[in-house]
Amino acid sequence: MPKPAALAADDLFELRLARSGPDLWPMLEAIYGNHPDYAPFCKALLKALRKGWEDRPADLRRLDLARDLEPDWFQRSRMAGYVFYIDRFAGTLKGVLDHLDYLEDLGITYVHLMPCLKPRPGDSDGGYSVMDYRAINPAYGTMADFEAVAAALRARGISLCVDLVLNHTAKEHAWAKKARKGETKYQDYYLMFDSPDLPRRYEETLVEVFPDNAPGNFTHYPDMGKWVWTTFNEHQWDLNWANPWIFLEIAEVMLFLANRGVDVLRLDAVAFMWKRMGTRCQSEPEVHMLLQALRACSRIASAAVIHLEEAIVAPAEMLPYLGRGRHDGKEGNLAYHNSLMVQFWSALATRDTRLMTHVLGTHFPDRLTNATYATYIRCHDDIGWAVTDDDAAAVGLSGPAHRAFLSDFYEGGFPGSFAQGALFQVNEATGDKRISGSFASLAGLERATTAAEADLAVQRILMGHALIAAFGGIPLVYMGDELALLNDPGYLADPTKAHDSRWIHRPAMDWAAAADRHTADTPGARVFRGVRHILARRAATPALHGATPTRIVPVEGHGLLAVLRDAPAGPVLCLFNVTESWLHLPAEVARAAGVRRFHDALSDAPVETHGGAIALPPYARVWLT
Repeated sequence: MPKPAALAADDLFELRLARSGPDLWPMLEAIYGNHPDYAPFCKALLKALRKGWEDRPADLRRLDLARDLEPDWFQRSRMAGYVFYIDRFAGTLKGVLDHLDYLEDLGITYVHLMPCLKPRPGDSDGGYSVMDYRAINPAYGTMADFEAVAAALRARGISLCVDLVLNHTAKEHAWAKKARKGETKYQDYYLMFDSPDLPRRYEETLVEVFPDNAPGNFTHYPDMGKWVWTTFNEHQWDLNWANPWIFLEIAEVMLFLANRGVDVLRLDAVAFMWKRMGTRCQSEPEVHMLLQALRACSRIASAAVIHLEEAIVAPAEMLPYLGRGRHDGKEGNLAYHNSLMVQFWSALATRDTRLMTHVLGTHFPDRLTNATYATYIRCHDDIGWAVTDDDAAAVGLSGPAHRAFLSDFYEGGFPGSFAQGALFQVNEATGDKRISGSFASLAGLERATTAAEADLAVQRILMGHALIAAFGGIPLVYMGDELALLNDPGYLADPTKAHDSRWIHRPAMDWAAAADRHTADTPGARVFRGVRHILARRAATPALHGATPTRIVPVEGHGLLAVLRDAPAGPVLCLFNVTESWLHLPAEVARAAGVRRFHDALSDAPVETHGGAIALPPYARVWLT
């Protein structure tokens, strides 16, 4: 019997083009079909996609095929992420190579290198003001160093995520420099106006992102006689996504990064990409068309790559970034579960899960198509109290009062608070007060004065990690949280950072503490061993797959969250006590959810009932099967 003919590389490209072309071309026609350059743009895009595929290294093409065959690879329970700034973690990219054993020891299979593309000098919004998408920040190393890290991670089965900012570039970017010199082509790459009339009309409905140090949304440049759209900072110029050539430029950058070994593109500030008069200019329908089209580009020319869409917004606005309606299964593969993070901190402060149960049980579907959440408790950013007035009212709270309480509690000023944080971007007009602070400091470790208080803080930290590991999605551990690192006020001595309290929770990695992580009896070592255990047990529990339905189970009492992962092979009822008191759950609740064995998958031990109830100690976390 003759052997079947080998599939040629060109055939693979054509097959993927046929598969994902219907997700690409209709979106582009809807957005750009009336643009005079539409035909040449489409021709140039197809050429770019083909070149991206032709330039793709052989090992990455093999990875494309492997992930085509296992499209749920990123949803599996073995996935666990770690997020860090390169300089804070290891100094340089070469330094990262020295600490891969540490990541593997923790159980990490996904690494997010915080902004590492070449930023503008000085204040760069933490690296998100990029002046060259195809170069690495020289403080960290070179593109060759980056590729070496990508290859080393890949050899260990660790996926690599990097940031790609879509809404803006630094004003020092080559495109912006040409625009500033008067080149019409590049002025059309940005949103520029000859008079303040249109900017003033837009401002009527826009919100200020950084009101303290970057008020307004436009900047006047007398040297070129233009008003430029600058949503975030004066040095960040918003791109004009109504220009199809911007789409082509960004698609080529995506393929370039994919071919350097990137597995996950974290698409930053996506909500702001499309502008429409009379709106907030956030999450407009065209944003989702653009993101579906960009996703299709990756599926055609770099199929191993998935997209994480950064949109820290309310649930109804966030879920479309994971694909809803016409975009179902075709847009982002990952999006941050900001509500889970906010509700964790809210429940911890109030010792009450009613708001948490309402929000998580009401606003989120039990499963997603070809997508899952990035779950987290802390990240590089501040915490905005995304609690709507309607949700607060549903459980008898005042929205403004509850948001103010949370800021006061986590700043540390509320009587009886265990937390120590710092205010970020107080908006006097709206009363909005956001909070900075490390996981450990917000959880009470910094203010602990006794061993008992420190132990409660440790238990809060571990309960939070157990929650994000079980809820559904990829749990992300922010660098240092696994060692319970505290706030670092040293940023105040740096004039480029002193205005931004978010640097308080971006401490340098404590490698001395890390060296003793397996033997010391410090809170940090205990947290490390606890997080390591949680991730290991997650990997050993296939029911925690991202596609397993996640349902909130109502329970009596106010201090307990019950999350059912309804797997075909048997459910897992995940229980979390958000209080410092013992609580009890009637065993019949677990049985009604389908639990039969009463075995804790987290501790890998049987669970006894007492008087027909399951006893849960302070800050308990149980994955009941």
